[in-house]
Order: sequence, then structure tokens, then C-alpha cells
Amino acid sequence: MSTNISRRGLLGLSLGTAATGLLSACGSGTPGQTSSQAAAGKAGATTIEFWHRTFTPVENTWYANIVKKYNAAQSKVQVHDTEVPADAWDQKMKAAQAAGTAPDIYTHSGFIEDAVRNEELHKLNGIVPDDKLKEILPLAQPVSRIGSTYYAYPLLVEAQCVLFWNKDMLKAAGLDPEKGPGTWDELLQMCAKIKPTLKKGQYCIAPAQDADTFAWSTVGQQYNFSGHTALTDDWTRPSISDAGYRNLMTSYKKLWDGGYMPKQALATYLVAQDFGQGKVAFKVSGSWMMSEIGSDYKEMLTKTGVGPFPSASSSIDRTATTLGNFKWVVDAKTKKAEAAGDFLTWAIAGDTSRVVDFFEVTQYTKVPVRKTVQDAVAATDGAAKAPWSKTVTNEIAPKAIPEPTYSWDISLAVGTAMESVMKGAKSFDGAVETAGATIDKVIKRDKLADKAPEK
Repeated sequence: MSTNISRRGLLGLSLGTAATGLLSACGSGTPGQTSSQAAAGKAGATTIEFWHRTFTPVENTWYANIVKKYNAAQSKVQVHDTEVPADAWDQKMKAAQAAGTAPDIYTHSGFIEDAVRNEELHKLNGIVPDDKLKEILPLAQPVSRIGSTYYAYPLLVEAQCVLFWNKDMLKAAGLDPEKGPGTWDELLQMCAKIKPTLKKGQYCIAPAQDADTFAWSTVGQQYNFSGHTALTDDWTRPSISDAGYRNLMTSYKKLWDGGYMPKQALATYLVAQDFGQGKVAFKVSGSWMMSEIGSDYKEMLTKTGVGPFPSASSSIDRTATTLGNFKWVVDAKTKKAEAAGDFLTWAIAGDTSRVVDFFEVTQYTKVPVRKTVQDAVAATDGAAKAPWSKTVTNEIAPKAIPEPTYSWDISLAVGTAMESVMKGAKSFDGAVETAGATIDKVIKRDKLADKAPEK
């Protein structure tokens, strides 16, 4: 998620504000600070710089603690931890890379292809034991390696499109509160029953509704409806004019025209505010939303249903979500690769007990990428009290597709088309024509035909 992953970084800002306020700096220094400027470490130890984004308060605390535990557990390497505000991450990282002062190890979002092409990432083979690399499950390998070479080690993957529902509101409409809609037809039928029971200011559903959010959150839906995403397999042409894309866009128009969704968003896609306050019966967001419900709307935990996003009626066997991710990577120019690899291995690729608490404090909303960690998380006392964990881990994530590796501008062109059709600003044909022209320019600009994934 290079440029577009800022949405996940902004999630950290949004949830932190909603919960308790963000920790502004876990490290003792500032971004770009050299090792010699950092707090004095153990005598003779190799000091490495570790940068990570500001996430939610509980995640920030976990990052700070894992560094402290590693530094206390051995004497050869001293990690200097710096938390970078999410909205400043891209600018600070690009500046540091240009100046040759990038951190030795840092968190990375989205796909790795561009970073590898730009020679920004160090190979993990050789600095992380092979048996640890092989533990990465198939669902996370697309964001971890190119061929047989690993460049990233994921801490987690998370479903970017999940359906949440208010059980009380469904029950009030005479619907089964334990069962969400399996298809769009069922969703529209349920909304028709829910709408007459709503009070002023309440709506049936809060989905994505702006171009930017459509761009990243509906990639899985595009695949669900069409069996492909926005480009032809050889990345030479747009592929968004078929019946699948038409049905997807007009399905959102039915929500809009039917008055089932607010004309102005009550809250962003990233946060639970509108759902937590009882303003919507259904909320579409990422799996991370349960973290906010658990921290800010605890009374909703037992009243919230969680399930896969509805499918097109003709493709119930296909996923409707993509997997977001956050990984740890080592800078290609570091002179301390072995030390960075040791820290990475110890912190997230080693003893499962060091990462289990991460998934506990984030309310079991994220998916571990190692089977041993998944089993350990499932065995915790809290897992039994978090039924959504099995839904996300066993039903949604295994079927999800990776985020597209083509340029963000292509996804944005599709998102713009979706918003235009939904709001009636353009017909499907007109919106697709405009989007197609933009995509053609991006294909030529970025020479995407030379970068198409091998089949």
C-alpha cells in the first residue's frame, strides 16, 4: 500500500483520537536521528535504527515494549526505536532514503515490487533463518517474497472489507440477528425491511462512498463481480467495461437511490463511530474496526455481527475482500543487516509468546501469518470471547486476494468511476470511458506492460 496505505496509517490516527490519544514518540530520538545521537546503548553493542508508524495506542505500546524486551534480552545489539506520525511517514522516509539515512529496519505496507525495483530492500535470505522464512503462510507470501527471495516479514495481514451488523437493529426489523446477507440481493432485501424501522438520522448501511475509499476498499469486490481486477492479464489495457463492473457499480447506485445509505458520510470508512453510536445497521470497514468497538463501544461487542462482505449472486464462491498488511523490512543500504535480521527474527519470527499479545490487545482483529502463532492465539482465553476472530481468520482471510501491484492511479480511476455512477453524475459507460482514458495514460507512463506479473 505505498501511497494508498496512508489510509491504514490514518487509521492509527483516527482510532488513537477515538480511544485515548496517541503516544507521540516511543523512541528517545526523532526521525532521521543517527545512532550516535541516540541514547547511549550497551558498551560495544551494534546500534540499529528501527522506525515504525504511529498506529493505535495499544499497538504503539506493543512496539515500544518489544524493543525494550529485545534490548534487555541480549547485549550484542541495541535497537533505537522511533515512532513516526502516520501522516508524516511517506515524506520522512523518502527524505531519509534520498539522503542515505534511512533506518536499518522499518515497517512497510503494501507490496514490495516497486521497493525491490528501486533497490530499497535488503534480502532476508541469509539474515533471517530459512526455517523462519518458510513459516510464512501462503496467504502472506505474495507480500513477502519475489520468486524464492524474501524481502519482508509480515507481522500481520488484515481483511480490508468486512461487513458488521447491529444485531438489535436486525432483530427489530424481524430479521435473524445472527445472520448477515450472503449476497447483494439479500443485502438489498434486508435494507428494504430495515429502513421502515429506523429513526431519523439512522440508515441501513454505511459503505465506502468516495473515490479514494472505493479505490482501495473495493478491489476484492471488483474481483468478486468480474473474476479479475482493473487491468488485462498482460497489463496492456484497462478491463473495467464488462458486465461484472457494471453490476458492481449499479449495485452501489441502488443503495444510494434507495436511501439506504447517508448522502454525507457519518464517519470515515476506517472508524466505528457511526456504527458504535447506533446510526447504521450495517457498517463496511476493515477487520480492524472490532479493535475500536472493543475499546470505545464495549457495550456493542455482544451486539455486533461480523461476516464476509456480500457477493454478487453469480459468484458466491469468490472472495470480496483484499488483504492489507504490515511487514518489517531491512534497508538495502544498511551496513548492519545481520543485526537488523537478528532483531526481526527475535521479535516477530521467533518465540510465539512475543507476538501473541499483539493479537490479543488488538481484539483478535488481525491475522497472524505463522500457523504456530495462529494456534497460540486461538488457544488464549480471550479468543473464546471473540467469535469474530474465527470468522476473520478462517472464513474471510484465507479466501482474500492480495492488493493489486499496479499503480495507485489505476485504482483511483476505478474509484472515481464508482463514485460517479453511484451518485448519478455519470452513466456507467461515461464513467468507464473517462476511467479507461486515465488508465491508458498510466499504462504508458509507467510502462506497465513490462511489469505485468508472470502467470
